[in-house]
Amino acid sequence: MKFKERKPRIVAIGGGTGLSTFLQGLKFFPVEITAIVTVADNGGSSGVLRDDLKIPPPGDIRNVLVALSNSPEQLQKLLQFRFEQTDEKGMSHYLNGHPVGNLILAAMTQIYQGDFNLAVSKTAEMLNVNGTVYPVSHSAVELCGECVDGTIVRGEANFCGLTTALNYVYYENEMKTSPGVLEAILAADVIVLGPGSLYTSVLPNLIVPQVSEAIAKNKKADVVYISNIMTEAGETDNYDVEQHVEALFRHGIKKITKVIVNDQKISKNVLKAYEEEAAVEVKLRNDDGHDYELIFSRVAKVKKGIVRHDPIKISAAIYSIAVEHI
Repeated sequence: MKFKERKPRIVAIGGGTGLSTFLQGLKFFPVEITAIVTVADNGGSSGVLRDDLKIPPPGDIRNVLVALSNSPEQLQKLLQFRFEQTDEKGMSHYLNGHPVGNLILAAMTQIYQGDFNLAVSKTAEMLNVNGTVYPVSHSAVELCGECVDGTIVRGEANFCGLTTALNYVYYENEMKTSPGVLEAILAADVIVLGPGSLYTSVLPNLIVPQVSEAIAKNKKADVVYISNIMTEAGETDNYDVEQHVEALFRHGIKKITKVIVNDQKISKNVLKAYEEEAAVEVKLRNDDGHDYELIFSRVAKVKKGIVRHDPIKISAAIYSIAVEHI
């Protein structure tokens, strides 16, 4: 009798649009998925619910749950629906700006007596999610940033529009990981960092000390960084691939075995439009001399002038690494 070959275990760490885009493709591959998601957001609907209800910001979690969901498309659209209305006096209604999914996660947290982790798990069950989703921490904390000129910025929402580049991010208060996070990292075959905003989506997970320590302890796993395709103004101005990786090391990551770099050409018109927003293509500084393997892949996808990672192509690149572990 043959034993059934197990699925490779992939842990994806990040947040924002980058992580959810990647997971939209990965859920179609025969792998075990665990997503570890940042809770650093303090802007918009997430910030309001965090401050008013004293819960971790739900926005990034919502996007990941929808990305991994196998529920009907109508239900996914419902969770992403964002209220936009005002009362007859023109004053903002409380619902204005809130996605339905954020309100559901807030309600589920109250139903389960303030247990945000259990609320996420139960919501995942309702959505028939392909994988496991953990907030990196069950605490609502403030992300702080230090710019290259020494300026200190408090609150992720205040990182937008900085005129000087970030150098370091940190939490002023102690952070503890959610149950299940460290166990998933230690059991992983592949640990994926990104894609997504370096300082506001990826690093907020990695600066939780137990997370970077667990990654270092997992000697068998490939640690893969999916390099961003474009820089972000005020966050990674003019960064090349190596500078993205150096920032990961600067924040406590001890090893990276592979880095995926986009090799798909982007049209001049699209690049020009990005330059007008103070963003440029992330390129490689050197072709050799790295302590990690470079993987070049045509993973860029342009839709309506916006550059993103193609969900299926980037997932295929990760899957080709993962199958080597089974």
